[in-house]
Amino acid sequence: MFKTLLIANRGEIACRVIRTAHRLGIRCIALYSDADRQARHVQLADEAWYLGPAEAAQSYLRADKILAIAQEAGAEAVHPGYGFLSENSGFAEACAAAGIAFVGPPVAAIEAMGSKSAAKAIMEDAGVPLVPGYHGEDQSDNRLVSEALTIGFPLLIKAAMGGGGKGMRVVEGPEKLKEGLDAARREAQNAFGDATLLLERYLGSPRHVEVQVFADQQGNCVYLGDRDCSAQRRHQKVVEEAPAPGLSAKLRRAMGEAAVKAAQAIGYVGAGTVEFLLDGNDFYFMEMNTRLQVEHPVTEMVTGQDLVEWQLKVAAGAPLPLTQEQVPCNGHSVEVRIYAEDPYKGFLPQSGPIRLLREPTQGVRIDTGVRQGDEISPFYDPMIAKLIVHGPDRASALGKMARALDQYCLAGIQTNVGFLRRLVSHPAFLAAELNTRFIERHAEALTFEPQWTEHRLALAALALLCFRQQGAQSLRQESHEPGSPWHRADGWRLGSEALIKLNLDIGNIEPLEVLARPQDGGWQLRFHDHQILAQGRLDGDRLQASLDGHQLHLPVWQHGDCVMLFDQGQPFEVREYRSDAQHQAGDEGDLTAPMNGTIVAVPAKAGDQVKAGDTLIVMEAMKMEYAIAAPCDAVVAEVFFQVGDRVNDGAELVRLEDA
Repeated sequence: MFKTLLIANRGEIACRVIRTAHRLGIRCIALYSDADRQARHVQLADEAWYLGPAEAAQSYLRADKILAIAQEAGAEAVHPGYGFLSENSGFAEACAAAGIAFVGPPVAAIEAMGSKSAAKAIMEDAGVPLVPGYHGEDQSDNRLVSEALTIGFPLLIKAAMGGGGKGMRVVEGPEKLKEGLDAARREAQNAFGDATLLLERYLGSPRHVEVQVFADQQGNCVYLGDRDCSAQRRHQKVVEEAPAPGLSAKLRRAMGEAAVKAAQAIGYVGAGTVEFLLDGNDFYFMEMNTRLQVEHPVTEMVTGQDLVEWQLKVAAGAPLPLTQEQVPCNGHSVEVRIYAEDPYKGFLPQSGPIRLLREPTQGVRIDTGVRQGDEISPFYDPMIAKLIVHGPDRASALGKMARALDQYCLAGIQTNVGFLRRLVSHPAFLAAELNTRFIERHAEALTFEPQWTEHRLALAALALLCFRQQGAQSLRQESHEPGSPWHRADGWRLGSEALIKLNLDIGNIEPLEVLARPQDGGWQLRFHDHQILAQGRLDGDRLQASLDGHQLHLPVWQHGDCVMLFDQGQPFEVREYRSDAQHQAGDEGDLTAPMNGTIVAVPAKAGDQVKAGDTLIVMEAMKMEYAIAAPCDAVVAEVFFQVGDRVNDGAELVRLEDA
């Protein structure tokens, strides 16, 4: 076995490889760009080497620089992960020439599958079923048009090189054929530097089913079951599961044997995935990925095997640890990919800092490369994490996944968590009515932007009241007069009915007024002509709530004067509305901590009338004092910290009201 391994990748897959390598006693070398200096994979590795600027072309795609680092660091092997250089035959060849093991297939196998056209020709010779189409060398318009008319419509035009939906067009009839060919050529040339196209009969509602294969250097090859990856957006997978539901034992075996035949046809070694389109009981070869797949964990969960360990052992010359008859398949596993993207705006990628990250802790495997406080960079794939669950059957696994998504809380950037929660709970998905257009066909139910309901508004008001009471309790404990009614935060007032008026800012132009009166240990809430008895308490970062007797528990988070609650994976943000004067008085950060520090003086107290420029609170950070002053004439409504308290960057220090 290797003693030192260089991981030529970043993020989640780098962390995944490091975890297994360390368990095997292998020393790990990480790489990083300017954007990844403090990244999780850098911290997990035994050592890390600098590559260059954030742009992938100047860092993670610099095969020459990566190989030079591997040689200087004394690496015996290089694991390419997936993406970047994982299917770059030139990099694999350079590693071999330098005497460094490439944890992947032979150069010839990568090259054979690098072109979809060449791959289909090889598969045709090997007897692997193909979708009727054309994948020849003659790329003239006349030949392509002629072949298209023979194949029939609808027709799928695909780039021969690359993937990810680039250079792909569906043509419904001959009148749009020339336009589709031109567009696909341009996109293929721009994306892959190669304008070669292939044509296939377009299958309207196929399933995307793939088979995990593994081969060693002794000529042994097995398949480790199948996966369904039909739930896709823009030809990119978002949910994967193993085994693929609804396949007969005969069909499952036929696909597995065809996948092994495909691997043997190119002299394959290592982990690979043969992807098929399944149309009824007919399956057709689509492509072979000559690397570990993003969705490999679901195969690991049902087989009980560590595929990265298999990769490392096979690359070191060991035979496969199991024969085909010994490969198990127990239960069902589901994986979802959490992306920094906006499902309500065409899945537009997002970037920015992760202000909050709370992950489920039980019954779920989480493969991720980020932590709270990390920043999602615009330079790389926006995948944040993968959640993987396992159950005795598909229904239980999907139930576990829905619960895991309920408990996965991320704030700071838009994600697809709420979308995934609706997807895995959709009746058609639960019934395994799967095809590659599933998301498109159910877009209305899956990609509508969640709205504030009366139920959620009541929860938001209750959460704000609970945080108020929590803050008041802290002040009462620190106060010289703990019994003072002014610390009660329940709307108590002298000679009048107890009442709290909340003006909720939920992103609307006008604030929502909520009247809260203490009742039965909770609050009688009135808004929008609704009246709800709300009772609740905070239990760490969860709100234990009761609305008119309906009890529920959901995650909540307070950041400054903002409260965020998470309902079925979807974040809802609310804050108390401020007038224009109050917004000027600090809503844009004037009354928040400029950095982490310690409170050293608090001249202001609740109820004080202050003038513009008056010092309200003083904090010390990095051996310097920072005075937080009133930006206008106002009344001090609340002071959130006392002398000696530690505060975090961005924490609200003081709240003002109109004078």
